[in-house]
Amino acid sequence: MTPPTLVFDLETQKLVHEVGGWDKVSLLGLAAAVTLDAETGRVRHYVESDAPALIADLNDAGRVIGYNILGFDYPVLSGYGFDPFELGAPGRTLDLSDTLYRALGIHVSLENVAAENLGVHKSADGLAAVAWYRQGLVEKVLEYCEEDVRITHQLWEYGRRQRSVRYRDSGFRLRDVPVLW
Repeated sequence: MTPPTLVFDLETQKLVHEVGGWDKVSLLGLAAAVTLDAETGRVRHYVESDAPALIADLNDAGRVIGYNILGFDYPVLSGYGFDPFELGAPGRTLDLSDTLYRALGIHVSLENVAAENLGVHKSADGLAAVAWYRQGLVEKVLEYCEEDVRITHQLWEYGRRQRSVRYRDSGFRLRDVPVLW
């Protein structure tokens, strides 16, 4: 059986300034995570107590796709014993955000590329997800996280078909970026 390609996202319990900065992202705490099997469409939800299962699923994947997972999601999971180098083999992790950053030299938000390529907008952001978590609305955090996973999956598929994605630059000009996803 071929290992699955998983699209992945997570949300946190805390904000970066609350743990002392970006070098302490591993202290943010896992509020919720979602994976989507790109071949079967199967979606799995995880909460903090499921961190070992999430890590096992990511390590067992043939490939993990996400948006800013190298810079954020993986470091958060390192607080639970996740070793991002396990998925560091060429081709095992595809971070769409990192791909765009390497091409452009700037960070482009998921909201920006989702709006310009898919015609969809995110329903919230990470700040709202932390607030919902603190209110005990974990199901709402999981729904938001799943939405981001589905948008990321659609963006990956779009880029694979079109071989480029569009974004709005700081001057609000529409730009194309070639991608080889």
